[in-house]
Amino acid sequence: MTLPSSLLELSQILMDIGARPIIVGGYVRDHFLKIESKDIDIEVYGISSLDVLKSSLETFTPVHEVGKSFGVLKIRLDDNDIDISLPRTEIKTAKGHKGFHVQTNGYLDFNTASKRRDFTMNAIGYDIKTDFFIDPHGGKEDIKNGIIRHVDDASFIEDPLRVLRAVQFSARFNFKLHTNTLKLCQTMVKDNMLSELPKERIFEEYKKLLLKAPRPSVGFELLDRMDALFPELKALQGVTQDETKHPEGDVWTHTMMSLDAMAELKTHDTKKDMILMLAVLCHDLGKTALTKISHNGASTAEHRNILQPTRSLLERLTDQKSLVDAIIPLVQEHSMPSRLYKQNAQDSEIRRLSTRVNIEELVILAKADNFGRTTQEAIRKEYPAGEWLLNKATELDVLNKRPKQILLGRHLIAYGLKEGKIFKDILELAYQAQLEGRFFSEKEALVWLEDYLSSLS
Repeated sequence: MTLPSSLLELSQILMDIGARPIIVGGYVRDHFLKIESKDIDIEVYGISSLDVLKSSLETFTPVHEVGKSFGVLKIRLDDNDIDISLPRTEIKTAKGHKGFHVQTNGYLDFNTASKRRDFTMNAIGYDIKTDFFIDPHGGKEDIKNGIIRHVDDASFIEDPLRVLRAVQFSARFNFKLHTNTLKLCQTMVKDNMLSELPKERIFEEYKKLLLKAPRPSVGFELLDRMDALFPELKALQGVTQDETKHPEGDVWTHTMMSLDAMAELKTHDTKKDMILMLAVLCHDLGKTALTKISHNGASTAEHRNILQPTRSLLERLTDQKSLVDAIIPLVQEHSMPSRLYKQNAQDSEIRRLSTRVNIEELVILAKADNFGRTTQEAIRKEYPAGEWLLNKATELDVLNKRPKQILLGRHLIAYGLKEGKIFKDILELAYQAQLEGRFFSEKEALVWLEDYLSSLS
């Protein structure tokens, strides 16, 4: 395995004091998957203590200690983030992710130390000195066969987060979960072990699933097989739709197809992509309560009741209010691009839309919604409503922002008006008039103000 030269220098320092550095975890796995990685974990064998390890490393680079009980040192070399630790064993002492007794031991053998790892593909070691891969659990073969298999029954169930790690790995790498691992995960879900996890740890695994998987639906289908779907998503299954608009099937099928479509539309802005992925996941949650079957057997669905299930699902995942607040308007307005296009809407409607939501992001969401179907238009990846709205919003300079208010408080003060309710009401009326296109400049706004004040006298 080819390593950065700076890492080889650091390794030589360790070997000079009799230590044996072994690269473990995701960096080794990603080597076999031919995936570039900048995060490197090293376990150091044959050394007596963390203090000895730290003092040796400090001769080469600054070192940051993270939790002495876990024996982890962090350094940064070139563009690589490196965690260096002593091998350890973990004993479960209580529920929750902190309920472990950790015992570090620099003289532990690799086979024993690797038993605490989650999956065989993450339990391969690379001995830097001998240029040899240590694979006591058959991880290389499982990678070759596209299999996710847990290392040890007893250690696996000690951390319920591994259920979600199995899900996101399966989707990211398009690997199958081994039958025994799936059964173990199903048992852990049935025993309500996921409830032991703090929300932030759960959210981190969902972020990896949504942002890193080429087809996130693979992970959600696996969650369904584990009976671990959030109830708001489970409720989408079996909810019928108008076959002319949704020949692909029920709302669940459409949502999963839309999720995969959004994965292809990602902007590579992590924050924005997370907003969009969660928005498409939630965009049809309101259909579960409002889908009706007509006298001829056709189904119709509305979106009015979408706010409550959307907030419910998002609040299960995160306490980040700003993130939830960014998603809600997109979900509420997701059908507007198609609606405005069909109506050949006036500029005023587009300006008003820009005050409620980011139009560029809304069009991306609407594209994913429309591409997540099996209509001919979706198969051709065509969405004329989106292109129309993007062009109109660009012309009106409201693609990523609302129109800047022209008539301001200082103008009203100049007319002798004092701040208060009427003051605020006039500014709001003026802004609505601006959105309607009744004036476009400060001069025209002042004429509007004079006319309005005259009408009050």
